[in-house]
Amino acid sequence: MTIIITLRSRQILNRQYLEMIIHNQTIGQLISSDYSLSDIQRMTHLLEQHKTFNFPRLDNGLFPAAAVISNTEYTGYSNVWVRDNIYLAYAHYLCGQIDVAVKTVHTLVQYFQTHQSRFLHIINGQVGKNEMMQRPHIRFKGETLEEIDQEWNHAQNDALGYFVWFYCKLVREKRLKTNLEQLETISLFVAYFHAIEYWHDEDSGHWEEEPKIEASSIGVVVAGLTEFKRLFQELPLNNDLKGHNTVIDLEFVNELITKGKKALEEILPSECIQEKPKNRRYDSALLFLIYPLQIIKGEIADKILDDVINHLQGDYGIRRYLKDSFWCKNYQEVPLEIRTTLSRDREQWFKDNDRELQLGEEAQWCIFDPIISAILGLKFQQTKETIYLEKQTYYLNRSLGQITSSDSPFGGFHCPELYYLEKGAYVPGDATPLLWTQANLKVALEMMKRSLIINNS
Repeated sequence: MTIIITLRSRQILNRQYLEMIIHNQTIGQLISSDYSLSDIQRMTHLLEQHKTFNFPRLDNGLFPAAAVISNTEYTGYSNVWVRDNIYLAYAHYLCGQIDVAVKTVHTLVQYFQTHQSRFLHIINGQVGKNEMMQRPHIRFKGETLEEIDQEWNHAQNDALGYFVWFYCKLVREKRLKTNLEQLETISLFVAYFHAIEYWHDEDSGHWEEEPKIEASSIGVVVAGLTEFKRLFQELPLNNDLKGHNTVIDLEFVNELITKGKKALEEILPSECIQEKPKNRRYDSALLFLIYPLQIIKGEIADKILDDVINHLQGDYGIRRYLKDSFWCKNYQEVPLEIRTTLSRDREQWFKDNDRELQLGEEAQWCIFDPIISAILGLKFQQTKETIYLEKQTYYLNRSLGQITSSDSPFGGFHCPELYYLEKGAYVPGDATPLLWTQANLKVALEMMKRSLIINNS
């Protein structure tokens, strides 16, 4: 059952009253526009009781993308994605579960050490960077750390950048023990970013689609390199590190960061400024550069946030970008073999079947509202301006409203990947629950706790 709640606000988004869709009635009874710390603790306890934050984890510390059942196994979400695992590890880290985060990252190090040849072959020029199956694989079998023998858009620089960012962060904070062998593996990432010229490399990015030069990927790599630079400066490495035949020194890293920042200056606030059809003005992936990476700040960050709210936000979630075909209107009509293959095959199917994508028929995702709430929470914590706390609360409430109702086919109290239009109604997509959504909601609640502690001090 879906209900609509009207919340009163003094200033938020220049409207006095806001309507919000809440799917779960029990959660709806606790929704408020003015939370106390005990209210948030009560909400968190309720979600924990109903296993909303149940994160199925492999013995080695890695997480599948979603908790799949027989009907949704076709999605392939039982596999491990590097990007998703960093977000899951970060959420646990932020909430004080450091051991969970460390174990996840430690196993990811093992995975990359096992498959170092992927980096070396491109660094040495043995294979071309345009051969996507020869790039480091960002999706693999979690139990065995084996690669998956299926054609996939593995050119995803953001996934590699996220790993470098969080690994170096944990080592710098003395949460994760490192050694020269591991650091040499990390140095291969740096040499690899140089070899592929990441600042104008066409990659498949967050959404695993046809390659283009995208700011969201460049920005994540810049964040990873920046954290690597900090670690490099703090550890007595001198010239001990080599990315195979590439000497990694401070000047080398600084130059890589500068090239990435220059590219961002040229592209932002857009995602891609190449010619059509690659050109993309709005993309919600840019939010991640603001939080958790905090690599984009100030006016440009505000512009990106406004762009997403004004052009991509819907009633049920937030679109990835305009005319997104993935889980668009009546997506179940698309043949299963097309839904689970490369994006170019999906786009070709739409063309062959004369199905033109329409604005407003895109899926509305559930991973973004919690991130916007966290962004606004960070702004409140830095400025103490009440308007940001109000907005943080609003987007937390949107996030909570996306949790499934008891009459959902997936059961109640689950975090979907997205809502899509099926026969005129928005329903959860098959990747329910999605662990990435759970992680982001966990982050949003933690950030709200921190804001309320500051507000009450």
